[in-house]
Amino acid sequence: MSSVVAPSPILQFPGAVAGLPESPDSAVAWHYGDPLGEQRAAVERVAVVDRSHRFVISMTGKERLTWLHTISSQHIAQLGDGQSAENLDLDLNGRVLNHFVLTDLDGTVWIDTEADRGPGLLDFLQKMVFWADAKPVAAPDYAVLSLLGPGVADLATETLGIAALPDIYAAVPLPGGGFLRRMPWPTHDSFDLIVPRDQLADWWTRLRAAGVEAAGMWTFEALRVAAVRPRIGLDTDDRTIPHEVNWIGGPAEFGAVHLEKGCYRGQETVARVHNLGKPPRHLVLLHLDGSADGRPAPGDAVTAGGRAVGVLGTVIDHYEFGPIALALIKRNIPADTALEAGPCAASIDPDSIPAHDEPQAGRLAIDKLRGR
Repeated sequence: MSSVVAPSPILQFPGAVAGLPESPDSAVAWHYGDPLGEQRAAVERVAVVDRSHRFVISMTGKERLTWLHTISSQHIAQLGDGQSAENLDLDLNGRVLNHFVLTDLDGTVWIDTEADRGPGLLDFLQKMVFWADAKPVAAPDYAVLSLLGPGVADLATETLGIAALPDIYAAVPLPGGGFLRRMPWPTHDSFDLIVPRDQLADWWTRLRAAGVEAAGMWTFEALRVAAVRPRIGLDTDDRTIPHEVNWIGGPAEFGAVHLEKGCYRGQETVARVHNLGKPPRHLVLLHLDGSADGRPAPGDAVTAGGRAVGVLGTVIDHYEFGPIALALIKRNIPADTALEAGPCAASIDPDSIPAHDEPQAGRLAIDKLRGR
């Protein structure tokens, strides 16, 4: 996955170190000289992360929500003004093609997604409009910043110009254009600023002047991994289905796939796994041996006794946990299995393993028919 946008103007600010050229975050700062300290600031105080390489789409039209509801996995037909949700675009086999966040505000749906996925998602949306009153277009004039930390509450009135912070998945307009949206991850205190791109440097300067600390994408990624939130293209592959990566659920469950909505592409697989089966793999958090000579890379095999049992996603250094990673692991691998990832010994964080023992409606019905 590589960036397809121009370098951010924030890279010109003192201390900014860009992501590696082959990184999906090469267009923005990876850190500002103290990556672990920046993570601590984002958890304990308040930090701003430049995520202006996100691809932004705007959509107007009276049927923007009802139409998008029919072609995507989330229940958004009655999404209220100023409300947001996470959503997926699936293929016919229920495999994840795109993950995006959407907000409906003042007659416009705003969508942001990964830089390299954005053009394809926009092309799909435009091809599927047909006769619907919905007009999806690229919105390169808007950019994303993220505010992280409990200190965001102190910024509301004077710095952000809003009366109060919104609830999770809610959004409020900002003076001068754009909006502030609250997210449930990567930390409890996570907010996105979607602002006019020509105001990006001004917002950065204003926030820094208010005492907000600069943090790079290293911080955002480390906190995301610790929260076991996948990033499409890094923690997913071309076989990934939503059940494998914790994307099941409506907005109230912080998910991207609502299980009680009408037909959409890929729904058959979602329903079959939910009602009759279990996912073949699941996303887990791995703790890596920091004393090893070298680190594994995304895409490396995770092995147990020399046998491949999974694949690595994001690998990152966390300010408290040390080296950690996300991995898609076969569902039947016990949490205490000794694993290896590249040159490192690895262990599964048992708290990251999702439960798969809930009663399945389809299985219960079959058992009832069979007299069990």
